[in-house]
Amino acid sequence: MLKHKEHIFLLLFHVTMDILPAQASAVLSEWVFLLSKETCTDRHNKLSPTMLETLQILKFTYV
Repeated sequence: MLKHKEHIFLLLFHVTMDILPAQASAVLSEWVFLLSKETCTDRHNKLSPTMLETLQILKFTYV
């Protein structure tokens, strides 16, 4: 989309390409972090780190 204007706005193009993808990935990581609060509760406080990781991966895969 911006590739054809790269030579005109070189600095703006590079700043945009650095910042926009980071925002999209931050939203995904925040969503995964918020979903973890449903797994890490008082009822599940004895889960091993491996089991907790496994549950988070399964939850993220099938949500």
